[in-house]
Amino acid sequence: MSAGDGLLFSVDHEWIRLADGIARVGITDFAQDALGDVVFIQMPTLGQEVQLGDAVSEVESTKSVSDIYAPLAGQIVSVNENLESN
Repeated sequence: MSAGDGLLFSVDHEWIRLADGIARVGITDFAQDALGDVVFIQMPTLGQEVQLGDAVSEVESTKSVSDIYAPLAGQIVSVNENLESN
């Protein structure tokens, strides 16, 4: 499924945007609302090679713990470090 702004969505409530050979990945607003207050985020490892479907990150909230899965094969080249403090 796809929507505006060039986003593609998975059934796991993750999104991906491809631009200039780089894929940016996140979780949908629906998933964020369902999680509730986030208390911990395990960031992906920079330089890590991943395959489609690999668990690359983890989000822990007051309600549950959820894995974030790689929507395609590739290498982790950056992470949003602002997530750790916000």
